[in-house]
Order: sequence, then structure tokens, then C-alpha cells
Amino acid sequence: MIEEQVNLIINAIIPWSINHGLKILIIIIGTFVLQKILKKVIEKGIRVAIVPGKYVSKLAEMKREDTLIRIFNGFTNVTLYTISVLMILSEIGLKTGPILAGAGIVGLAVGFGGQYLIRDVIAGLFIIIENQYRVGDVVNFDGTGGLVEDITLRMTTIRDLDGTVHHVPHGEIKKVSNLSKYFSRVNLNIGIAYDSDLEHVIAVVNRVGEDLANDVLWKEFIIKAPAFLRVDDFADSAIIIKILGETQPIKQWDVCGELRMRLKIAFDKEGISIPFPQRVVHYPK
Repeated sequence: MIEEQVNLIINAIIPWSINHGLKILIIIIGTFVLQKILKKVIEKGIRVAIVPGKYVSKLAEMKREDTLIRIFNGFTNVTLYTISVLMILSEIGLKTGPILAGAGIVGLAVGFGGQYLIRDVIAGLFIIIENQYRVGDVVNFDGTGGLVEDITLRMTTIRDLDGTVHHVPHGEIKKVSNLSKYFSRVNLNIGIAYDSDLEHVIAVVNRVGEDLANDVLWKEFIIKAPAFLRVDDFADSAIIIKILGETQPIKQWDVCGELRMRLKIAFDKEGISIPFPQRVVHYPK
């Protein structure tokens, strides 16, 4: 009795394996092979199709290309896996028509929620087409800022300086501030005492900026040496001077920190004081 049942099972499995099982195996292998081929085609196609801008660095173009490759690969993978699963279900014996019809009904039922998904996808398409930011840029979304780690059609993932990861749906983004597109800028205000020789201060600031720009360890990060721009304000306790320079993307904070340190050392040597807040009190006679 048991042998007959085993023989029946074997006789049922072998024909099914030869027919449907082989087809399922071919579908799985074909999906992975096609995925690898499309990945190479997408990468090659985007590298060729993206024309470098006249004023865009190679790094910026590379970041844009990597972002587009990531998005197209993600879309292609989802499409391939969906088609493959439906084909496998069909080979197993399940009818995919009712599944697709059920999915349509469910989609209609959640239509009010789906409008947010459509809004996010459309906003994501415009972000990609307009090249507003790329993976590797530092951005700010209405107060939430950080390094862009991933972009999909629906949302952007950023990590802030504390290491916190933020997932921001594209439809929620009202304003994008890109802090690292094409180049960045050193924008530094420093207060000096009112009795300082302003021409001497300007000379020291410009010399420190030039020394930093010519330093072997820093010159590859600096596009334009930090230099005195103007007297920005007459504050209560100090004259505020503005120093401006240009750096490679995302390097403005490193360059600015080094510049502050060198200015403090130079000011101490040159006798230029950076005053702390002071208040003069007049007593009636």
C-alpha cells in the first residue's frame, strides 16, 4: 500500500518536474541573467547618455550618473521580479487573472491613500529630471539636513551629523537647499577690536588664506583662496569682517575649521585681538 502511494507520488512529480519544474527553473535563471544584463546595459547607457556640463566637475557628473543608475536598476528589478513571480505562479497552476483583478480592486480601495504615492513619485521624477541633488550631496529639507545616502522614485534617505537616518517622501519636500552642488563656499565672519589696524588685519587674513590654499594637504580642496571681502558690521564690541572663499563640494566645513585655527594663531602672533562682548557703563557725576 505504501509502495503504491510512493509510486503514485513519484509518477506525479517526475512529469510535473520535467514539464513545469524545468520551466520554473528556466524562469528563475533567466530572471537573474536578464537582471545582470540589464544592469550592465543601464549603467553603460547612462554613462554614455549623460553629457557632461560645461561648468560641472567630473565628481558631480559621476554622482548624478550613479543616482540615475540606482533608480533605474531599482525600477527594473521590481518589474522583473513581479513578472517572474506571476509566471511561476502560472506554472504552479494558480490563475494569475484573478490575482491581478484582486490587486486592481485593492488598488481601487486604497485609491485615496494611493494619491500620496503618486504625488511622491511625480515629485521624485522632477527631482531626478531637474538634477536638484544626487546621492552624496549634502541637502536641507525645511530644517532636516544631512548627507543623501539613497534616492528612489518615492523618497530620499539622508543621514545627519549625529548619524540619524531620515526617510523623506518626495511629496513632503517643499524646499530643497543643496549645500554641495558644483562647489561650496567658505563664508566666515570674524570680530576684531575697534582699535585694530584694518589694513594690517586685511593683509594677515589674505596671507593666511593664500598659505592655506597653497598647502599640499589642502590645495586640492580649495578652488578660490579665502580672502577678506568687506567690513560686514559695526557690532557693539567688535568690527565684523567677512571672509569668503570657494571649495570643492562638502569640503567647506573642513576648510573653514582649518582657516579658523590658522587665523587664531596668526592673530595672536600679529597682536590682533578678537574681543569678547563688552559693555561700557557711564556713572552720573
